[in-house]
Amino acid sequence: MKKNIAFIIFFFIVSTVFAQVINLYPTNWWVGMKWNNVQVLVHADYNISNSKVAIVHPGVTIKKISKFENQKYIAIDLSIAANAKVGEVKINFTQDGKTQSIFWPLDNKRQGNSTQYAQGVTAKDVLYLIMPDRFSNGDETNDRIIGMKDQSLNRDTVFNRHGGDLKGIQNHLDYLNDFGVTAIWLNPVLENDMPHRTEHGYAITDHYKVDPRLGGYQAYKNLVDACHAKGMKIIQDAIYNHTGLWHFLFQDQPDSSWFNRWPTFTQTNYKDQLLFNPYASENEKKIMSDGWFVKEMPDWNQHNLFVEKFLIQNAIWCVEEFGIDGWRIDTYAYNDLEFMNRCNKALYTEYPKITLFGETWVHGVPNQAYFCENNFNIPFKSNLQATTDFQLLFYGIQPALLEKFGWTEGVNKLYTTTAYDFMYKDPMRQVIFLDNHDLARFYSVLNEDTAKYKMAFNWLMTYRGIPQMYYGNEILLTGFTSPNDGHVRQDFPGGWKTDNINKFSATGRTFKENSLFNQMRQITRYRKQSTALQTGKLMQYLPVDGLYVYFRYDASATVMCVMNTSEKEKPIDFNNYPEQTSGFKQGREIISGEVYTGKFNIPAMTMQVLELTK
Repeated sequence: MKKNIAFIIFFFIVSTVFAQVINLYPTNWWVGMKWNNVQVLVHADYNISNSKVAIVHPGVTIKKISKFENQKYIAIDLSIAANAKVGEVKINFTQDGKTQSIFWPLDNKRQGNSTQYAQGVTAKDVLYLIMPDRFSNGDETNDRIIGMKDQSLNRDTVFNRHGGDLKGIQNHLDYLNDFGVTAIWLNPVLENDMPHRTEHGYAITDHYKVDPRLGGYQAYKNLVDACHAKGMKIIQDAIYNHTGLWHFLFQDQPDSSWFNRWPTFTQTNYKDQLLFNPYASENEKKIMSDGWFVKEMPDWNQHNLFVEKFLIQNAIWCVEEFGIDGWRIDTYAYNDLEFMNRCNKALYTEYPKITLFGETWVHGVPNQAYFCENNFNIPFKSNLQATTDFQLLFYGIQPALLEKFGWTEGVNKLYTTTAYDFMYKDPMRQVIFLDNHDLARFYSVLNEDTAKYKMAFNWLMTYRGIPQMYYGNEILLTGFTSPNDGHVRQDFPGGWKTDNINKFSATGRTFKENSLFNQMRQITRYRKQSTALQTGKLMQYLPVDGLYVYFRYDASATVMCVMNTSEKEKPIDFNNYPEQTSGFKQGREIISGEVYTGKFNIPAMTMQVLELTK
């Protein structure tokens, strides 16, 4: 009996030693990838640095093993041959004569690169931004997850979680498709296990987990597959600059060089001009790039080659694992830009049609153009395809509708800002918008003036670039960022079973809401089939007394857009625009169907979109 007890004790000790946790990042990979030299970061709950690592798998070889100050980590550089065997790669960790085996999945690369996934978004698309927690609750069982730090669930406050999820979005794909939406951009979906303010998702705590409160891994795969089945695309939100304070790589760091450190907490100065100012202070430039965004979001040291590979490989992994079509990159200007070029290049190489656009909340077209492909003759050249076009919002459509017309005021600002497009390599890739999760709702900015709002939306769907809606634009959601940004992140009424009003349905919308909704849907769907609006050229004419006329045109069609921002009715004469109207006898207004010939009047504060016919 004593011998049996001793054996049990011995077995328990051995089991605890050799049943210890080992995690691998990336969690799996594929045969046939261009990125076939993979650095696997190993994180154990014990000292693994003294382990002997061995792999016996056809086509997979160890090139290098790196150790860190923290002995719970090692990095294994693997080479994966084009003919490597698909299956479970057995990785043996031997220490003190005892071996623990971990199986690392290796699969074939997805079929349909750039045809079924990684397709990118273009000016042919209409992009719809969704904050998953606030759109629709499709699965109430994941509203709270035991063990996660944020257990809040209260729709009466803007700071707490509300329970929206990926299944809720999937449930409403027909609604979005019917409206004319072709691509969905989601605020971050990866795990955000922080103690508070987790509704937005921008403080990632595990790059290889989809947040379980959104439904987790399978729910995300289901949503992406469902979108593709309907001919729609998915854009994922990437955060390379920082992570969440509770990320395991910050809480248990491989070494002291993985994050930017300062003697005392140092926040970025948010001054993008420092990056291209020839007279800038180097110290201030460093603070811009290496200072932390906020205290809760540690700043990655992107000069660290291990950090670089971790972030780049995760980007490739997300595309291949889930089949997403492109990236919106958060806080782009605060990253190390040379690192971003390398990251972008890796994605372009692997996925030739993928598109990347970065958030560049800056002021000035040259500032914005600096961060994407441009025509500047300067030392640093960005390879980012496009940015979110804050300039056309702040210095374009917003003053056009809110300021009195003047030599440089009002709609002249829209004309002038657009004239700076010569700075971009391809302005048609720019993402234009009226609002997003960080900005006041545009309907509120316009003081809920429905006439101006209709003008704004008509402009959004007829101008150059990729139009981006923000969920709820179509039902006139309101809200300002003051006193806090939660007020522009409202729930979509009807997305929860307990909602008394369902604005996904016409019966749940007011007469005014339906009137605007129907007009907005009509022009969005028209854009979906208009080559002139999708990929045609733009010609704009000098604004005159608040009247702004521009054309979208190609070999098959010409669309005349007339924006009257004045408080008086204005006459329009086709003869004033001979370059575009010559040979055309009339124009059909795409909303009303009314036909205009030669001369007509346009009412004050209205915009008309005419398809010209001969």
